[in-house]
Amino acid sequence: MRTYTKFILPVFIVLVLIFTSAQAQGIKPLIFLDEVDEEPIIGISFQYKDQNGSSDASGIIFLEFIPEESLHLSHVNYGHWTLGPAEVASALKEGKYYKKQIFVMLQPVSVISLKMQDAKDQQIHVSDEEKIHHDAGAVLNMNPLVSSIRKSGSFGFDPVIRGFKYDQLNVVVDGLQSASAACPNRMDPPTSQIALNRMNRVELLKGPHALRYGIGLGGTINFIREAPGFTDKNEMYGRVSSMFESNGAVWRNEGKLGWTGRKFDIGLLGSWSKGKAYKDGEGTLVPSDFMRGTVGIFADVKLGASDQLEFSVNRNFARDVDFPTLGMDLRSDDTWMGNLKHIKTSTGKHMKRWTNAIYMSKVNHLMDNGLRDLIPRMMDVKTPAETQNMGGRTEGEWLFGQSKLYAGADFRIEKAEGIRERKFLMGPNTGKSFYDNAWQESQILKAGLFGMYQFQFHKNFISFSGRLDLNQAKMLDPSAEFMEQSSIDGVDQFNPGISLGWQRELGKDFNFGLWIAKVRRSGSLTERFINYFPVGIDPYEMLGNPDLNSETNNQLDMVFGFTHEKLTMSISLFGAYLQDYITGKIVALPPRLPTSPGVRKFINIDDAVTTGFEFSFGHKLWSGWSQQIMMAYTYGQNLSANEALPEIAPLDLRYILSTSHFDDQLKTSLKWRLVTSQPRISESFGEKETPGFHLLDLESSYALNSSWTFSGSIQNILNETYYEHLNRPIGMMGVPLFGPGRNFTLLLRYSF
Repeated sequence: MRTYTKFILPVFIVLVLIFTSAQAQGIKPLIFLDEVDEEPIIGISFQYKDQNGSSDASGIIFLEFIPEESLHLSHVNYGHWTLGPAEVASALKEGKYYKKQIFVMLQPVSVISLKMQDAKDQQIHVSDEEKIHHDAGAVLNMNPLVSSIRKSGSFGFDPVIRGFKYDQLNVVVDGLQSASAACPNRMDPPTSQIALNRMNRVELLKGPHALRYGIGLGGTINFIREAPGFTDKNEMYGRVSSMFESNGAVWRNEGKLGWTGRKFDIGLLGSWSKGKAYKDGEGTLVPSDFMRGTVGIFADVKLGASDQLEFSVNRNFARDVDFPTLGMDLRSDDTWMGNLKHIKTSTGKHMKRWTNAIYMSKVNHLMDNGLRDLIPRMMDVKTPAETQNMGGRTEGEWLFGQSKLYAGADFRIEKAEGIRERKFLMGPNTGKSFYDNAWQESQILKAGLFGMYQFQFHKNFISFSGRLDLNQAKMLDPSAEFMEQSSIDGVDQFNPGISLGWQRELGKDFNFGLWIAKVRRSGSLTERFINYFPVGIDPYEMLGNPDLNSETNNQLDMVFGFTHEKLTMSISLFGAYLQDYITGKIVALPPRLPTSPGVRKFINIDDAVTTGFEFSFGHKLWSGWSQQIMMAYTYGQNLSANEALPEIAPLDLRYILSTSHFDDQLKTSLKWRLVTSQPRISESFGEKETPGFHLLDLESSYALNSSWTFSGSIQNILNETYYEHLNRPIGMMGVPLFGPGRNFTLLLRYSF
């Protein structure tokens, strides 16, 4: 009890702080919006006599009007500017102010912007060109911060941030919804179920600090939907895009059709993609056939002046996807995802918004070896599996002068079930079938209370976050062989978390931020309940452990930023000390498959560390030209075994030279990527050193008019033969999963 008290007390203090803030008299909100897409501008720094700070996640600052005083503003993507007394008065009266970016990365390159509210974090703007991707993991990989574990050349890119992966990362949509991988091998990670058609941007929330959205031990990936497009008159709108890739004969198509008015925005969306095997740099075919599609509906309705209802349902499907690094391929994946949200806005003294939402997802997945040309074929193997998620969230937002509070509660239930069938075609067991209970009908219930309190004084911005989760896990259909190795079939755990952040402007152009956190998470469905299934790095069968201790991350983040008229720069440093780190250990148990070398059981180790940095540099060169450098590196060490942590990506550097002409009609970018070799490997997990490589791409787009846009690219111009360190090897011989060689793409988009 004393252990939980020392965590609960700080959380309680965070929530109590809201009642110590006095309401400032005459203070009015002012929201800053982008002139082009009307999205809120996050992280505008301002100085208004003795009032200073930065715009919050809604793009809002609060000012008490001072006659004859000018407002000084700055932002990494919008530059420095000043509003005179009359302009300030007009803006406060209107309640909003529009500003156009002066430094923009060009489509189809992602816009990466650093925000002062949490300067360590980043955002990826999802352009219309990027909405056509069939896997959201491909968009995340445009930032060197995010690597991916790849078991297929075309599908299921499982993100890794700073060496944290799988359930160490929290993947959500609008801070709420997600789907659990039904495949024990994670052919269908949560990011693969994200329909990009209606996404506006992605928040990459580094570290365990985003406790509003759940426990993300290493970070949170938050996909943000487009805001409703209410208009004064009823009208139709839409978009249709089609793209062809030469290498692999890949066709991608997506579209959106909507009807909007003063009180509604409703519509349909859909996508369909199909591809074949591609060639690597040496001309060797890499199995990567796939078919992926999505259909969905959405409706945003104003029920009144202060009430808004948002509803959406998506149906995702995939067929016959090659996974050459695994023993089976994805034959079918059918997913339903739906959510309903109610937003209540208020003009009261303190409460400004109350949001309530519920969601569900259901994934039916089938993998088998029926697509394999196996000679001789020893057995037919298939695994139908199913996961279900359902949950809800309630959150209130209060304003107290220049301070803000978010507080609420959420819950989530994850369920998984699936039986592997092995039918022998040869040998002494010919004609016999064996059934392995992979998921054991396991489930996890998570219920949490959270709060985040932010306030600013002088040039300082302070943020407190606290969370307390109850995690209940159990098996409804445990197998006898599993229970022989486990003394329990379920467990209840409390997971507290707390984070403190401080940011300060250092003069006109510099800023500094510091965040510390202590957060715990319980083991996932896989880590607790997987039953003799090869789901790890190597072919060893993994055995779950219901008795795992919660994994703890003690993390420190520091950010140094510089913003000038045509120059921006930022460096983020982090260090994480991990206790009860969850990993696998070889145990003396016989495997179920003859191709498996043995069995690993999930265990806790005493301690491990990860540390590293991210660096970004932006420079507006001359009229229409700009350049950007981005870099990320992570070092991980298992202190208990005195060896490197497995699956840590090497240093990744990107350089982008961009140009824009004819009033932004013609946009072109040259991109160079350098990845170093990775000699730091975990030999106990069978990792091998990987060589470095570099890639060169050229991309261009031309807007013929307001409706028609053409885009094209040459990817891997030098036809490099390469593979990523996190790519899983193919077969027992460990053949690398090579990336595509030279590839030509052409995209046509029509919008109205």
